[in-house]
Amino acid sequence: MPTLSKSKIIAFRQCPKRLWLEIHRPELRKISAATEARFQIGYQVGDIAIKLYDPSSTGVVIKLKEGFREAFKLSARLLEQGKQIIFEAGFRFQDSIALADVMIPSTRSGRTTWKMVEVKSSASVKNYHIEDIAVQSFLARGMGLEVESVSLAHVDTSWIYPGGGDYRGFLKEADLTRDSLQLAPEVSKWLGEAHQVAALSKEPDIQTGDQCYSPFECPFLPYCKIGKDDPQFPIYWLPRLTQNQRLQLKEDGIDDLRDIPEDLLNPKQKRVRDSTINGTEFFDQDGARDELKDNGYPAYFLDFETSNLTVPIWAGTRPYQQLPFQFSLHKVSEAGELEHSGYLDLSGEDPSRAFAESVIDQCGDVGPIYVYNAKFEKSILRALSDRFGDLSSALGQINNRILDLLPVAEKYFYAPSQCGSWSIKSILPAVVPELSYDELKGIKDGNMAMEAFTEAIAPVTTQERKQEIHQQLSEYCKLDTLSMVGLWKKFLDLKNPLLN
Repeated sequence: MPTLSKSKIIAFRQCPKRLWLEIHRPELRKISAATEARFQIGYQVGDIAIKLYDPSSTGVVIKLKEGFREAFKLSARLLEQGKQIIFEAGFRFQDSIALADVMIPSTRSGRTTWKMVEVKSSASVKNYHIEDIAVQSFLARGMGLEVESVSLAHVDTSWIYPGGGDYRGFLKEADLTRDSLQLAPEVSKWLGEAHQVAALSKEPDIQTGDQCYSPFECPFLPYCKIGKDDPQFPIYWLPRLTQNQRLQLKEDGIDDLRDIPEDLLNPKQKRVRDSTINGTEFFDQDGARDELKDNGYPAYFLDFETSNLTVPIWAGTRPYQQLPFQFSLHKVSEAGELEHSGYLDLSGEDPSRAFAESVIDQCGDVGPIYVYNAKFEKSILRALSDRFGDLSSALGQINNRILDLLPVAEKYFYAPSQCGSWSIKSILPAVVPELSYDELKGIKDGNMAMEAFTEAIAPVTTQERKQEIHQQLSEYCKLDTLSMVGLWKKFLDLKNPLLN
């Protein structure tokens, strides 16, 4: 019988087929860039946790690179002694193993008891965290340890970094002792079932479904989808499909837009369905023009790029706070002249104030400022106003001038190529086919921009690489606002779009 790690038991909880593949066909696993980034963040938070829980450096960090056998031998010895904080202590019970992020000893009536802490980089406790720590504490108790309490330490997004490398308060504990004990009978059942699946000679026959994406996208999904024909017009293309609608359609065996009952859809969903099935474009030119024609000139088109570092590096900022480091601004005069400007800071210093000052300087005093999904830009401007009170009036005036192109697009335009999405990247090929994100080098979306920014400000990044990232970010963000110009001209039925 193979020994199962905690991660494999949690994989079983997502899908038994995933567990089998993890053991028997691991070469089929496809790790996404997002998953890799999540791992790196986890390592970073873990390093901070060591410093927070052991500020005097008297504890022991067990390093797996020296081998599992040695790590578990050392774990057993230290757990028996019960004198030091242990990081990455290993447990083995019922042919299953787990590693605890933090084990803190204490003495009660002459006995050693333990506080177990699992550290996560998320901003709150998730359901799968509870299962994770329930498995871990079950194994620890099973091998005879007296685990008095079990906690999950997660990132406190309300905490403000004071600077100077002081991360006290960065993590916030949630007591899951009761939850872990209540799940103990279930954990015992999971272990038995997981080992049965692991021992199978063939992979379980399980079809793809919602479990493939929860709590994270399964790394074996590309393999599981091989040879399976997706619906020609999948129902997930429908905008704002409720969970109840999804469940009802699943129960009825409906996965194609053509088979959805008419009375289940709202007018917008019907528009998407009809346009998709018939291969026709919907465009209410008069309605779109009427929405935009009286907004005046000069017309500005603004887009922000932000970073949301899990671990703050600038004083006065919070974990996961959206901090702007770049914007692109196109300006169209009443005569049709097109100008471009912008801002980008890869120095590694907090870019927030210089960003705010540059926005104020470049957006002028009059004229509409078009964005795509105003909720985002407006929230960034409000946050900057809160941080820099002397700029709040000017930033507030800019915020008041912002107009959103997204609801105009959703109301008056839809093309089959959008596949149910109104993102600027989805609508662009139908509106301005001469512009394309596919032609960009390196950075093609917002997540890639965030990752590139993080790489650029890292001390180890070479000047040559930083210049390359600067160029790619500039081209990417510029295309975002140029795309908005094209969309705006399409809606206003303006000729000679001047997109160069």
